[in-house]
Amino acid sequence: MKTNKGFTILEIIIVAVFASLLLILFFVQKGNIDAMERDEDRKTAINAMYYALEESYYQDHKYYPESISEENIKVIDPALWTDPNGFNLGDPMGSYFYEPANCENGKCKEYILKAELEKEDTYTKYNRN
Repeated sequence: MKTNKGFTILEIIIVAVFASLLLILFFVQKGNIDAMERDEDRKTAINAMYYALEESYYQDHKYYPESISEENIKVIDPALWTDPNGFNLGDPMGSYFYEPANCENGKCKEYILKAELEKEDTYTKYNRN
């Protein structure tokens, strides 16, 4: 009796389907992990802006500015002004937003810093003082 060594077409198809499912699962999870990492980068940038406003700018001026940028907040890494998609703070297509409130002559008493996240609700920081 002759015995054939090798795999049947059915076995090959089953292995190919299983491998395809594993690849799909891998890429979906990788996308989720990448999005969570970008969200953490956004939170880090908002926290840096918040602490720069509170610990540096407010301590020196006793008010908050009408707008923030590298020019008036120099104590944070310039790369943090750009979100993970390459848009700067305040750009309508970007995910970082600064909203001053109760302003008079360029001096504001309040503000809101926000980052639009991919996997969570909007990350928001309010003025401390």
